[in-house]
Amino acid sequence: MKSYETLADLQPLVGESLGASDWIVIDQARINIFADATGDHQWIHVDPERAAKGPFGAPIAHGFLTLSLLPVFMGTAFEIRGSTMGVNYGLNKVRFMRPVPVNSRLRAHFKLLSWEAIENNGAQMIYEMSVELEGTAKPVCVAESIVRRFP
Repeated sequence: MKSYETLADLQPLVGESLGASDWIVIDQARINIFADATGDHQWIHVDPERAAKGPFGAPIAHGFLTLSLLPVFMGTAFEIRGSTMGVNYGLNKVRFMRPVPVNSRLRAHFKLLSWEAIENNGAQMIYEMSVELEGTAKPVCVAESIVRRFP
């Protein structure tokens, strides 16, 4: 995990990589819990027998499950020691480029796209999050996340 002392330390890093997260296993239990939380019980996610005969040959994770892991990914990719709080401000764009099969391992890479000073000595930053599926070259998800951080 990369460490940065203050929010201001990130300002000159616009356009650069901030770090990569640890790997996370996307198992059937995680998929089922997400389905229960969201009410999305489509068979391609939660019915292993039917999904094995479907277009992907196995259950796949919900795209929004992958996206919802953004805080977990970010939390293991880098830290800003001088920041005690952050809030999600939104997303500029999200793309799901390929399915995530059950029992896959994912990690995310973070690039700082912009840094802007905001009230209360905070900073609004836009990160590009590119989620990697172990063993493949093309990302499964790329998203621009807008985060506001405060000391």
